[in-house]
Parts: sequence; structure tokens; C-alpha cells
Amino acid sequence: MPPRLLGPSEIRALAAELDVRPTKTLGQNFVHDANTVRRIVASSRVDSDDVVLEVGPGLGSLTLALLGTAGRVVAVEIDPKLATRLPQTVAEYAPDEADFLDVVTADALAVEPEDLPVAPTALVANLPYNVAVPVLLNLMARFPTLHTALVMVQAEVADRLAATPGGRIYGVPSVKARYYGDVTRAGSIGKHVFWPEPKIESGLVRIERTDRFGTDPEHRRRTFAAIDAAFAQRRKTMRSALASWAGSPARAEELLRAADIDPQIRGERLAVDDFVRLADVAASADPADILEP
Repeated sequence: MPPRLLGPSEIRALAAELDVRPTKTLGQNFVHDANTVRRIVASSRVDSDDVVLEVGPGLGSLTLALLGTAGRVVAVEIDPKLATRLPQTVAEYAPDEADFLDVVTADALAVEPEDLPVAPTALVANLPYNVAVPVLLNLMARFPTLHTALVMVQAEVADRLAATPGGRIYGVPSVKARYYGDVTRAGSIGKHVFWPEPKIESGLVRIERTDRFGTDPEHRRRTFAAIDAAFAQRRKTMRSALASWAGSPARAEELLRAADIDPQIRGERLAVDDFVRLADVAASADPADILEP
């Protein structure tokens, strides 16, 4: 039997029971529309072979829908009150799936693989708006077993993550997300499916992991340092923007030319492959010259 899903009345009743008042600090907006959570799960393309990592399950709207499709759900919740109540909610609304849920009380910005009972294969989450990008990038870095990610974030953040080189909104999140794989916009979510109703709309972003640059943390650190430096002063040319990172404007130009990148170009015109090539060239030339921005 498919799990029963939470509607507006159930969400409000649970919140009242727990004396939960959604806070901006934790970026809490609870989804109360069953069709929306079904759509998110469908867009995630998870199946019974997947162990889904869900961040910020809140009152359990998305959790219940995931349990009807995924093989297992590991929910990471920072709020102890919500984390304690979630297994009970699942037992009430999806008793047949209760044994396939693990709840970990932790901060998603600090959670490590050893904190989870099993390695996740897919990330599906309604991410807290105020920390969405750091959480997404942190989890992709720390959990190489994640082969896909489908996250709901602010619409403008979704646009930035999925942006391509040359656009006004293309920046650090766009490049870093693509370090891990192919990034696409997977749909839009209106304001009216949340409680409380946010002032802005939301968007779905999907990452299909490729790891074509490998999984070496040091390689990622070097590449991300170059990305951060390039966009710290995004209106400057790469020669100027990378001066501190490389040691001097002249050194930056040398490295850029060695990586076959025009020193007069701006960072917003470069793809992730360019930044990887630049970081690799710089490390090969003289690792001591690579400075944190």
C-alpha cells in the first residue's frame, strides 16, 4: 500500500503538536501539497535500488513520498524535536515502510559518511534556503557515492546553479556544481505549496554525477581556489582577478597562457574545464605558487 501523504491540515496539526514555529534561521518552509512531493520524487528518478539522503525532512512530507519509491531513506535533520517525531509520523502514515527509514540528528554542513548507517546513492531534498548552495556542494564533496542529486532551492539559486558560461548570473555555484557532473533545471515550484508561504518561488535542480575530474580532495581544492579567485572580482580580467592567487598579475598571465586561456577574458566566460586546466597547469608549474584567494 502506498504511504499516505501529508496535507495542509496534517502539517498544521503536527506543527501544533510539536509547538513548531517555522524559522527563517533554519530556512524552514514545509511542503503541504501531495502532488508537489510526488512530482519531486518523480523528477529525482530514484527507485528501489537507491538509498536516498534527505536533508531537512522537517515534518515528513517528502520523506513519506520517498519511502514509497526508494529502497531506503536516510534523513538528516538538525532540529532534535523534528528528528524525534519523524519515525513516529512514518509509522503512522506508512507502517510498511517504517523499517526503511533512518533518522540522523545532525547539521548537513558537518555530517560525514561515518555518521550515516549506510552509504547514500541519491540526494533528494528541499534544502533550507539560507544554506542551500553550501549544503549541496558539501554533500557532493563528502559523499562520492551520490550518483544523482535533485534539490529544491530558491528559484534564483536554481537559475544560478544551472547557468552556463557567459550569462550575468553565471558564477561560483554554477562552476562548482559542474565540477561534479551535469547540471540542469528540473522544474519550478510555486509559493502556495508551502507553509508558511515564502515570498519567492522555488526551483528544482538536478545533478547527474560524472566525476570526470576525479574525486581527489586536493584537486578539487586547487580548482575551487582558482574559481573563487576569478569571481571575487568578477568584472576584472582574469589576469587581474587571479593576481593574488597566482602571486602577481604577470604570473597569472603566464599560467593563463599556459592553460590556453586569454588573460583578458573574464571568469564568467570560462567553463569548469577551463578552471580545471588552469589549476592543473599551475600545480604542475610550481604548487608553491598556488595561494588561497
